[in-house]
Amino acid sequence: MRKYTALFFLIMFMIGTDTFLISPLLPTLQEQYGVSTGIAGWMIGAYTLGSAVFALIAGPLSDGWNRRTVLLSGLLGFSVSTILCGFADSFWTMCLFRLLAGISAAFTAPQVWASIPAVMPASSVARTMGIAFAGLAAAQALGVPIGSWLAAAYWPVPFWTIGIASLLLAAVAFYLLPDMKPNAHKNGRTSILSRYIPLIMSGKARSGFLAYLLLHLGSGTAFAFVGKWMADRFELPIGQIGTVMMFLGFGTLLGSMVSSYATRKLGNANAVIAGMSLLVVLYTVMPHLASLPVVTIVYLIIFTTLGIIFPIVMGVLTSLNASIRGTISSLANSTMNGANTLGAWIAGLLYVQLGGYSSIGIFSAICLALSLGTFLLGGVLVRKKASPGQESRSAS
Repeated sequence: MRKYTALFFLIMFMIGTDTFLISPLLPTLQEQYGVSTGIAGWMIGAYTLGSAVFALIAGPLSDGWNRRTVLLSGLLGFSVSTILCGFADSFWTMCLFRLLAGISAAFTAPQVWASIPAVMPASSVARTMGIAFAGLAAAQALGVPIGSWLAAAYWPVPFWTIGIASLLLAAVAFYLLPDMKPNAHKNGRTSILSRYIPLIMSGKARSGFLAYLLLHLGSGTAFAFVGKWMADRFELPIGQIGTVMMFLGFGTLLGSMVSSYATRKLGNANAVIAGMSLLVVLYTVMPHLASLPVVTIVYLIIFTTLGIIFPIVMGVLTSLNASIRGTISSLANSTMNGANTLGAWIAGLLYVQLGGYSSIGIFSAICLALSLGTFLLGGVLVRKKASPGQESRSAS
C-alpha cells in the first residue's frame, strides 16, 4: 500500500508546486510579456479561476464516474497544459494555458482524496490523508523554491519540469490504480444541485463558507504579490525570492504537523481565535519591516499559523454534513481558489493604486478579522456531539 501513498503524495506535490509557482516568477514574467503590475496578477488568477469554477462540478459529477479514469484524464490534461505554459509567447496565451491547468487540477485533486478510502485499508486512511496534505505543504517548502532556482536559468524550465514529471506520474497511476467505479444505484440518479441543497439551507454552513472565503481572501491577497514586493523592496533576484519562499513552505509544513496538537491543547475555537488574532497583527506590521531576515521570520510565523488553522477549519467544515463530505471538500476547494483569484486581482489594484504592499497588509488583516468574527457569530467552531442519525443531517 505504500505505493499508493507515495503516488498520492507526489500528485499533490506537483499540483501544489504548479499552483504556487507563478508568485515568485511574477516579476520575471511581467518583464517577459511587458504587462503592467495591475494585470500581472491574472497569471495567478487564471489558474485559480479555472480550478474554482470547475471544482463546483468536478467533485459531485465524478461521484458517478470511474475515479481512476477521472484522475488519469485530469492528470494528463494538467501535464500537457503545464508544459504548454513554458511555450507561451504572450501574456494572454499564458493566462489561457494556466486556466486549462487549473481546470485539470480541479478534476485531479478531488479524486486523490476520494480514492484514498477506496484503495487503502480503513486503518491507514487517516495517515494517508495526512501524507497527501503534506504533499501540498512540501510543494511550498521545496517545489516552489526549486522551480524558482530552475527559472533563474530560463523561465520555462520549471513548467516543463513539472509537466513532464506529472506525465510520468500519470503513467505510473495508469499501472498502479485499480478501477474505482461508483455504485450506480446509489449515485446514478443524484443531481449535482441536490448535493448542495443541504449546505444552502444550513445557516452554519453559509457562515462557515463565508468565513473560509474571507480567510483565503486575506492570505491569498498577501501571498500573490509577496514575490513582487520582495523584488521591489529588497531588490532580490528570482533565485533568492525562491529561497525566501522555501521558509514559507516549511512554515505551512510545520503548522500542519502540529495542528492536531494545538487542537488537543486549546480546542478548535481557541486555536483558531489565537491564530487568526496573531495573523491580523502580523499582516498589518509586516509590510513596514525593513530587514529581510525579520520579514522572512515573520512570514515563517504567518505560514506556520495558517498551517495550524487550515486543517482545523477543514475538519469543522467537513463535519457539517457527514453524508456529503465529498461535495463539501469540492466546495471548499472552489471557495479557496475563488478567493485566491479575487485576491490576485485585488492585490494588483492595491499595489499600484493604494500605497503598495502596506495597503495589501491592511486589507489582509481586515479580511482575517472579518473571517474570525463570522466563524464565531455563526457558531461554526462549536462542535456539538451528535448521534449517527443526526450527523448525517445538515447542521443548521
